[in-house]
Amino acid sequence: MTPSAESAPLRVITSGAFAAALAELLPLYRAESGCEVELSFGSSLGKAHDSIPTRLSQGERFDLYFLARAALDDLTARGFVRTGSGVDLVESHIGAMVRSEDPAPDITTTAAFRATLLNARSVAHAASASGIYLSTEVFPALGIAEQMKRTARTIYSERVGRVVARGEADLGFQQISEILPIEGVKVIGRLPPEFRRPFHFCMGIGAGCSREEEARRLMRFAASQAAAPVIRATGLDPLFPEIP
Repeated sequence: MTPSAESAPLRVITSGAFAAALAELLPLYRAESGCEVELSFGSSLGKAHDSIPTRLSQGERFDLYFLARAALDDLTARGFVRTGSGVDLVESHIGAMVRSEDPAPDITTTAAFRATLLNARSVAHAASASGIYLSTEVFPALGIAEQMKRTARTIYSERVGRVVARGEADLGFQQISEILPIEGVKVIGRLPPEFRRPFHFCMGIGAGCSREEEARRLMRFAASQAAAPVIRATGLDPLFPEIP
């Protein structure tokens, strides 16, 4: 028998930056609300086979989305997310990583960061917001876009940290909240101040969601003081938006 809309789990998808926090928060939410949630994962941007844009193009739909602000605005404009439902939930920063046993190169200044990038034999970055920012803005601003084409690569459908941990890249970049859960790597710092851009990750209700109040209840929980310790422990800064 097919479950009714009321008894079926709330369908939620999150991009990588909020994935660790949401995986920890959902058991707490279920215990408090009794609401079952089916959680899926995919990058906010890009054409990977499991990215959120790709899954939507293949006909999948979700009740609630957690993803980067640029991606949420795009999905809203394209009719996948309900207009006016999106709110900024957390602030996130890009971090650099190396293997746990490797010495930490200097990235504290722009000059040191540039030298570290040029000296790395291989650099890995994400296919989503952080990697797009590095490849389209940071590398050109440093004047090393052509050199990085030879040593930098985009990682699809896998955490960059796993690639670095296996020794397949000397240096990796991703949102700090996506690095911290990976064994075998260590965060060596944020980008230099000149390039340190906070990314806002948001939540928004699916355009076809028939259970808006349930979706808003989960949004309120994610934005609450009760959720803040988990969010901070996973490398993010909560913004505490008001959810009507």
